Amino acid sequence: MAFYDTAIDRLGLRSWCEDGAADTPMSMAQLLAQANGSNAEGGEALPFPSLDTLHEACGAIPQTRDMTAGVEAAFLAVKDGLKFVLDPLTQPLSWLLEAALYVFTAVPWWVLIPLLIWATWAATRRRAVTGFVAVVFLFFGLIDHLDVALQTLSIIFVCTGLCVLFGVPIGILMSRSDRTQRVMLPVLDMLQTLPSFVYLIPLIFLFSVTEPKLYGIAIILYAIVPVIRLTDLGIRLVDRDVIEAADAFGMSERQKLFGVQLPLALPNIMAGVNQTIMMSLAMVVIASLVSAPGLGVLVLRGIRNLELGVGLVAGFGIVLLAVVLDRCSKAALQRIDPAHKSQ
Repeated sequence: MAFYDTAIDRLGLRSWCEDGAADTPMSMAQLLAQANGSNAEGGEALPFPSLDTLHEACGAIPQTRDMTAGVEAAFLAVKDGLKFVLDPLTQPLSWLLEAALYVFTAVPWWVLIPLLIWATWAATRRRAVTGFVAVVFLFFGLIDHLDVALQTLSIIFVCTGLCVLFGVPIGILMSRSDRTQRVMLPVLDMLQTLPSFVYLIPLIFLFSVTEPKLYGIAIILYAIVPVIRLTDLGIRLVDRDVIEAADAFGMSERQKLFGVQLPLALPNIMAGVNQTIMMSLAMVVIASLVSAPGLGVLVLRGIRNLELGVGLVAGFGIVLLAVVLDRCSKAALQRIDPAHKSQ
């Protein structure tokens, strides 16, 4: 560290460093060097000026562990305030998830399954898709996975519905305001690239693990991005000639939005809904770590207990649910707008 010692001396900061120095625990690099019986100085000739490296030359400079401890302390300082505000706002999500789980598990299978098959037929009017859905539910029943599959389906219905309810209006606002788009894009980029496990870390500190809203919020935050982005993109891609024609007919902004822009943007919006469903299914498995019921619990059990068959069968069940929801959404779009055929 001779280089950094010399630099600090030449800058006249030595007295500040000595005044600010405190007895701090050794860094991991120092501990490893001590354990190996080597000198901590005997590393690179000019190591990268990380906080730990600079701390060795100047005790007043904080270590990396001080930064991470500061982040934790800052979050814990605002935790009670956040919980006070977020608890009542997010409580309806817990009620929705609990109600959906109750309906999907308390209603007898011989009532619920025909209703789901009828809903598939009403949405798609496709015999092949409806028959496929019936076969998938029959398969789940034969392998005793029907209950957990329905639990997963109930979570997906609630979370996807809320993603569409909040995501489409946000996408519309972004499409109508470049400033809103500039503000929202970094947020969406962060939500889309943040590792799925990281969503759970602050939520565990804010809510009880037994509250359904914990995993519900994680799923919604993880899955809402595609529907927002593709709603914004779909409306912005509407042909300007069509908008000019609507203006020529004297249509108001509201009439243009609901009569022209949204119908033409529907394929993109449905593509966003489709991707939201897929991302919700992916997050359901991760959310099983914080008490989310369904097929994800069996996947987690397969990993934890090294039960290969249990994990693979549950994973295949999630794939089947994904295919069912994908085919249903695409067939429903084709029925609404026959000009956009499913590929």
